[in-house]
Amino acid sequence: MNIAVAPRTHALSVDVEDYFQVQVMADTIARATWDDIPRRVEANTERLLALFADAGSHGTFFTLGWVAERHPALIRRIVDAGHELASHGYFHQQVHTLGPEEFRADLLRARGLLEDAGGVAVIGYRAPTFSISARTPWAYEILAETGHRYSSSTYPVRHDLYGAPDAPRFAHRVADGALWEFPMTTVRRVGRNIPASGGGYFRLLPYAIFAANLRRFQKAEEAPGIFYIHPWEVDPGQPRVALPSRLSRFRHYLNLHRTAPRLAALLHDFAWDRMDHVFAAELACPRAHPTLH
Repeated sequence: MNIAVAPRTHALSVDVEDYFQVQVMADTIARATWDDIPRRVEANTERLLALFADAGSHGTFFTLGWVAERHPALIRRIVDAGHELASHGYFHQQVHTLGPEEFRADLLRARGLLEDAGGVAVIGYRAPTFSISARTPWAYEILAETGHRYSSSTYPVRHDLYGAPDAPRFAHRVADGALWEFPMTTVRRVGRNIPASGGGYFRLLPYAIFAANLRRFQKAEEAPGIFYIHPWEVDPGQPRVALPSRLSRFRHYLNLHRTAPRLAALLHDFAWDRMDHVFAAELACPRAHPTLH
């Protein structure tokens, strides 16, 4: 694969899930009721597609198989617009809550639905809530076995819902060399990894501070950064759910009305491309074969 990418081009990504599928609502909204809830994911993803098109940017859409099954035309529009289609699993289940066989079944189900809808090969995966960690030593081998070539499933920070603060901060091989892991971006400050990849931190911090952290990363590291966003983050009109804690409510609903203009600024201020293009050199390296246990 010979794809020319400008220096300092970062990876732009979207975790395609609806507002009621996020981890903070897992104990409030049962998966069995999802089909009874009016979906907003298609319209919100279209908003992101429009923002990306206006900026001339392409990204990777880590999409739930559940969404692809119900919105195949949206999947085709993502692909037709030049974006990479990748997997977010079928249900938004944390990997450590699944056993190896259930994880394998989830991966295969999602990948099959995505490839059928998009008409392209799916080689990338992002675990819901960055839930691949030391608790799931079997996960990478199963990802390689099921045809994935890279994962972007670890966030080397300390957080109450996710995070692996001691994990490598940069691209590295896993599964006996058969798979690449591309961790989320952090900057080093006072001996700690500080999040610089988007999500809730993009809404929490003033834009100038978030952009300064990404520029600090650019200056300090010889590596591309990774940014992620969810479609529901550009939807201030989404229904308010009675979440169990003030912290959960704060995290989910903070500054939703500011996300779209901040994203437009970010797309203008930095260079962006899809994951498989930004990491083309790594993915072009000869692939080792996993040793399955």
